[in-house]
Amino acid sequence: MTRPLGCFRIMAARFRPVSRGVAMIAAAALVALAAGCDRPPQPKPDAIASSCTQGIIGQRIDIPAGITELGAGAIYPEEAPAKKAHVQAFSIDATEVTNRQFRSFVEATGYRTRAERGLVEEEFADLPDALRVPGSSVFIAPKAGERSDITRWWQFVPGANWRHPEGPRSDISGKDDFPVVHIGWEDAKAYADWAGRRLPTEDEWEYAARGGRDGATYEWGEEKPEAGTPRANTWQGVFPYVNEAKDGFKGLAPVACYAANGFGLYDMTGNVWEWTESAYTQPRDAAPVADGPESPSPVVTFKVAKGGSFLCAENYCARYRPAARHPQDAVLGTSHMGFRTVGAPLRPTGDASDG
Repeated sequence: MTRPLGCFRIMAARFRPVSRGVAMIAAAALVALAAGCDRPPQPKPDAIASSCTQGIIGQRIDIPAGITELGAGAIYPEEAPAKKAHVQAFSIDATEVTNRQFRSFVEATGYRTRAERGLVEEEFADLPDALRVPGSSVFIAPKAGERSDITRWWQFVPGANWRHPEGPRSDISGKDDFPVVHIGWEDAKAYADWAGRRLPTEDEWEYAARGGRDGATYEWGEEKPEAGTPRANTWQGVFPYVNEAKDGFKGLAPVACYAANGFGLYDMTGNVWEWTESAYTQPRDAAPVADGPESPSPVVTFKVAKGGSFLCAENYCARYRPAARHPQDAVLGTSHMGFRTVGAPLRPTGDASDG
């Protein structure tokens, strides 16, 4: 099947109705030739929302040790079973890592992300040459009347990376305080190592996201994110056709534009998915499998992604909950994939479970 311009699309199965089962994202997934890769220049970002708390960027918050119920408020089967877990004290970034912060890392080290380097033929010999070139997976919303098909929403765009999030003719000018995206797991880990930090485990991330509201469906309680004052950058309307942008943004938002949770953390719901250190298993308490669950290729390793993104909607995905989890190909960066780091507590803390 050949079409003009011959741009390859990657099938990325992150979004699906709540009634469907778990699907994988893999670099070796179904690919097809697609048109329209020469994307027009992207418009400059809107003015930063006045409610955004940019002064919080770079701050780290101590999370006390305690016992929490992981998996509470589960919807998808892979989120079960709920379990009690003891989490040691740690510190966590108050916001997602931003373009400005990641640029500092790159300027200090000369690091190039996987999206900028492409895939090595020796490791990914089973992939077509066109999918090994530098590039990344970009969400492109269908037009009204087009067939709703996940293979149309996600396209592998050569030249897309953290500096050029929509493709080579886009840039991040004016977006220093937006979360960095198109970051693979190894890229996030490299940043964390440079910062003297690490990536959070799934348990740590979920505990922090709950903000002390143990057992609640959402980080703020039980009210849905679409109700009342916007609480997070998610999709309002019928995904993937209509985004009403009632939360103020149709795409990514600068970090810290919405209220912090009970621990003082921003954007633990929506905006971008976040990497964890944990290998993905299903169910969540199963032993890790070296090459990922139901992996179509021995080179694919899946890590747990948490938090949902600006593409999560009530009618599709619904993953803007602490319990939500998704398998993410460790190699694959996307236009809605970011991270934050954790480390040792900044100050000695007590154990909340000790009373």
